Amino acid sequence: MKAKSLVTALGLSILSTSALAFDAKLSNSAWDGKTVPAAEQCQKFGGLSPATPELSLMGLPKGTNTIVMEYSDRDSKGMNNGGHGQISYKLTSTEPSAEIPAMLGHTFDLPAPFTMIAAHRGPGWDKAGAYMPPCSGGKDHAYYVTIKAVEGANVLATTVLELGKY
Repeated sequence: MKAKSLVTALGLSILSTSALAFDAKLSNSAWDGKTVPAAEQCQKFGGLSPATPELSLMGLPKGTNTIVMEYSDRDSKGMNNGGHGQISYKLTSTEPSAEIPAMLGHTFDLPAPFTMIAAHRGPGWDKAGAYMPPCSGGKDHAYYVTIKAVEGANVLATTVLELGKY
């Protein structure tokens, strides 16, 4: 019984060390994490050049060379889990902090060092592109971004940041 408990404890310890996180915050004061800012919703509902929010990341694991962002609508089954687009950002250094600039939505023409991993899943709902800004029509859906610190093909740490409701 003791051996089984030790193996279980070791297994849990190994699992927990792979579940590292880092700190992330919205760096533009218009994004407060509670309400999507006016004009940052999709064009279908009046967005004016809507873009991803600027992000400040701190405490990135050693070796992180890419940030992956998966934009989601928690209240829409089809648009949850990266349904609003999956984008990577190549870092120019392996410092423990990084600033990720805003990137326009509704386009496949991404500025370097952004790269599209998967386009948003709603091209029939609004204009196609790598990222679709919040687009519920003001139905109080909760939007968030899953941010992954990556080295090569290995995810080193993950954190989730609330973008707000729209």
